[in-house]
Amino acid sequence: MESPITTGWIGLGNMGTSMARRLLAAGIPIIAYNRSPAKAETLRAEGATVAPTPAAVLDAAQVVFLMVSDDQATRELFTGEHGLLQSSTAGKLIINMSTVSPGVSQEMAELSRAHGHEYLDAPVSGSVKQAETGQLAIMVGGDEAAFKKAQPLFAHLGKLALRVGPTGAGNNAKLAMNTLLGFQAQGLAEAVLFAQQHGLETADLLDLIKSSALASVFINLKGDAILNENYQAAFALKLLAKDLRLAKAEGSDTPLANVVHQTFQEAEATHGDEDVIAILKHLKQQ
Repeated sequence: MESPITTGWIGLGNMGTSMARRLLAAGIPIIAYNRSPAKAETLRAEGATVAPTPAAVLDAAQVVFLMVSDDQATRELFTGEHGLLQSSTAGKLIINMSTVSPGVSQEMAELSRAHGHEYLDAPVSGSVKQAETGQLAIMVGGDEAAFKKAQPLFAHLGKLALRVGPTGAGNNAKLAMNTLLGFQAQGLAEAVLFAQQHGLETADLLDLIKSSALASVFINLKGDAILNENYQAAFALKLLAKDLRLAKAEGSDTPLANVVHQTFQEAEATHGDEDVIAILKHLKQQ
């Protein structure tokens, strides 16, 4: 029986922590690092080892996952004073599951190769609940051989891990997915707002939607959030606003994409820390 792959995990927000726990529960040794040490200490109590720097994670692990907020955080993890590339090791696999630009993945992949490592971009579709239950969809860009190495680990994290092309392709797939997410969030919000303006009960509208061809997991979850006035972030509006900016930078310029991009940029200042469906609150204020 083969020994489990020693795995590093950098970035312990709600998603990163849930995903790292999946690997721990599967008996996979985890070496964790987080910029805010307290979050790493939570995982230590559950059996992880905590490393003092990103470089120390790469020193000790065969595969290192990243789950951070944006391009800037990714670059800092690679090139900062104690970043991954300060490690003197070679032959490791770095998997960036963050939603970042294809350009930063291509840049980090090139740096990784120059230091003797492999790189995959592997963002995910799904929220905390799907992360906790291993039901994420994982879209991967990078070499086929590196993807095959990662598949046993992806199997603990998602119901589907699909290589969609070379470096950056996973990021482009995620931007396409989150553009659709923006359409759905704003579309649901506008439908609810229209119904309310015409005296219809929101609960009745949502019951009708849930029993129609328009029903979806997203509609169910966000419909319930609207009814309960629960705007606590499962996926923060500011993160979707960021992703729509990334898509715009990659050439997204269609009618719906332009409208949704503008709406979320306008909403970010007031509702950025709330859930994406807080776009309803923004639209009510217009």
